Amino acid sequence: MAVKILAIGDLANNVATIRKFVKSSEIHLINFNWEGNSVVMDDRSDIEFFPTNKISDFIKHVNEIKNEFDLCLAMSSTGLLVSYLANLNYIAYFVGHEIRSPPFIKNSKDPLSTDQPLYHFNFLERWFYKKAYENAIACVVSDEELFNISKKYGLKTTRISGYVEDTTVFNENIKPLEKKKTKFTFLSPARMGLQKGTDKIWQALDLCKTDFEVLQVKWFDNRTDKETELAEKWIKNKPSQVRFIPTMKREDLSRYFIFADAVIGQVSGLQGSIERQALLCKKPLIHYLDPKYEFNINGKKVKTPFILKSNEPSEIASVIDTIVDSQKIRDKISEDGFDFIQKISNPAKIAKEWDDIFKDYFNKYQKIESAVPNIKISFLRVLYLISNRLHFRKMKIFNKC
Repeated sequence: MAVKILAIGDLANNVATIRKFVKSSEIHLINFNWEGNSVVMDDRSDIEFFPTNKISDFIKHVNEIKNEFDLCLAMSSTGLLVSYLANLNYIAYFVGHEIRSPPFIKNSKDPLSTDQPLYHFNFLERWFYKKAYENAIACVVSDEELFNISKKYGLKTTRISGYVEDTTVFNENIKPLEKKKTKFTFLSPARMGLQKGTDKIWQALDLCKTDFEVLQVKWFDNRTDKETELAEKWIKNKPSQVRFIPTMKREDLSRYFIFADAVIGQVSGLQGSIERQALLCKKPLIHYLDPKYEFNINGKKVKTPFILKSNEPSEIASVIDTIVDSQKIRDKISEDGFDFIQKISNPAKIAKEWDDIFKDYFNKYQKIESAVPNIKISFLRVLYLISNRLHFRKMKIFNKC
């Protein structure tokens, strides 16, 4: 019998993709109506969205339907908070800044971005977020960096072997975009920001000697005023090779991947879904990954295929020119990258790990409702709503925190 999972929140379509590949679990996803580019980019097929933007309504709706499910999967700090205040047994899934820059830390900043705090929560709100993180029955991560950060905060952390990417959407057989190409074309789909390395890419492009075009998706980090100011500066002073294109659905993004001659990914040192998707589409990828991050499958280290060994602008520029000039090198890094992604991001294998996690924790807890007494959780809900009104800035759930 399938384990029925209530998923609360999603980031970058991670849960939507997991749902597609699990075999012995049934996942019903309720997502928040995030603002901005998520309106376009989030998967909306067979996914429920909360009808309002009030946290009290989130909790009320979850409590109305929770008994139809066996266990909860929570994503985003807002998803964890709702799951905690709804008195659920929930598994947290961390994929980025929700654990790298958690909201329970005072003046929490993104270590890869500006020095401006991401949140303006008061003491009580931070206490509630801390409880929401600590009360997860398990905290799942998919890479070594996030595993170490989660463990640092004393959370009940477990690591799976990788991220599930949708191979039905991202693969080399997708029909390319029907668009005329006048010169060598790079696609740069990552969100602009310091944490993606846009500053270094912009500098590198000014140093390049070959002739090419860069299609940069026009979206950017705007969690703080400084991030927005930086993005506006980059847009106003873009390199001559850059042409902006609008955000798009995943299915259209895969067609852009196939259309492009090569892809420029993140160069800050981290790897995200954009890089994995480009490799699945068998595209030459310019991407810098900090060598301290290793990939191990079945106890064996997997060698990374990335040609970029430094994120200095001069090195990035040299590699860009090499990619433009050499079909032989493009073919080699495409093949090496495709072989690499097959090893680290096998959706059937990773989905099986998720099925096992859901089964194990359901067997342990037997029901979705936590053992915390209802009178206590009712008091905590009231206290949270009061704390939320004690500071000069209202809680913004739409910043994908």
